[in-house]
Amino acid sequence: MFHGETLDSVANVIAWFALIIAPIVLITVFLMLHILPEKVAHKRGHPQLGAIKCLCLLSLVFGGLLWPIAWLWAYTKPVLHKMAYGTDVDHPHEPTGGEESATTELEQLRARVAELEAQIKGRKV
Repeated sequence: MFHGETLDSVANVIAWFALIIAPIVLITVFLMLHILPEKVAHKRGHPQLGAIKCLCLLSLVFGGLLWPIAWLWAYTKPVLHKMAYGTDVDHPHEPTGGEESATTELEQLRARVAELEAQIKGRKV
């Protein structure tokens, strides 16, 4: 098909592709494939997202052997989490109103302490 200089040029292009472009593409695809369980868990609001991320990183270290476990884990419903917290979805960024209730509770406690101190001082006199 190719002869002489054309054959050398085609061989050089194939060699450059095989030595530089193909490994970069394969490594990128490998990494993108390994973070898929993490993205699925994040999209589904999985409460064990941090553990799934860790398993994805460990899967990279062990050559992809743990990746199927991470994939299955990302798609499972966390039953024990639902039993403990009443939901199987994690909502870490929702405001719970805990800060407001803590400040009002603190103000109530301070008022109660002041009232009790006043009662104690009234009895001693």
